[in-house]
Amino acid sequence: MSARGQQGRRPRADVQRNRAALLEAAQRHFLRFGVGTSLEAVAKEAGVGPGTLYRHFPTREALLAAVLQTRSEELVARRAGIAQLSDTSEALRQWLRAMEEYFSAFSGLPEPLMAAVREQEPGNPLTLPCDTLIATTDEYVRAAQLAGHVRASVKGYDLFLAAISVAWIRGTGATDEESLGRLRALVESGYRERDDEA
Repeated sequence: MSARGQQGRRPRADVQRNRAALLEAAQRHFLRFGVGTSLEAVAKEAGVGPGTLYRHFPTREALLAAVLQTRSEELVARRAGIAQLSDTSEALRQWLRAMEEYFSAFSGLPEPLMAAVREQEPGNPLTLPCDTLIATTDEYVRAAQLAGHVRASVKGYDLFLAAISVAWIRGTGATDEESLGRLRALVESGYRERDDEA
């Protein structure tokens, strides 16, 4: 068979089926038990052996990144709606909330995302999605800075960390929505220009 024929060949139907079953089972387990769930239990529910799971997803991070990719459509849709806003301060506020909700998808999700950001390992499949979110946050920050709403010293990375921190606190279940609202207000008062707070 020619190299062209090999490159153009689609994965076998059973390989595609197994991958889809693993992603569905993993999403159910992450929702129910958090990101630390048993991968062997995920494989069992998907109807495959652990070896098949690890052939598709060599690490927990690889499986988590693939599941998050399937859930990213909602975040993309939120971003499209936010892009329509003319108020750059409100756009940034809504983007931070959208990220917070994305980070709250599964119990324990902030920890592996923070590890990916902290370690910056090229092989970690969670690094690129985090880098993309940080770059997007930086775009919103710069736009709000140009409009005089955000302090010049603030970076997208700072507010990415703020959103993931709020998501972590939210995931502990140790606070209520009213307290979370006050925490978000504290974050906002920290990044806004003083003249903009009046």
